[in-house]
Amino acid sequence: MEQRISLITLAHNVHSETEVDAVLSEAERAGGRVVKPASRAEWGGYSGYFADPDGHLWEVAHNPGFPIDAEGNTRLG
Repeated sequence: MEQRISLITLAHNVHSETEVDAVLSEAERAGGRVVKPASRAEWGGYSGYFADPDGHLWEVAHNPGFPIDAEGNTRLG
């Protein structure tokens, strides 16, 4: 089977480090493949990556400096 290489990375931002781990686990259970387990990032957050069944690369991240409101919206500046 030919392995596809994603030319872009999609991002999913969440409220906490625990939520990063949960989303990565859920993606794996749904047929995705974790390509980089979650870890602390040099920019001060926590993130990991998975490839979905179609080969698209996703970053799942918690950034304490990137607020997410109750509806899941992010606001910068």
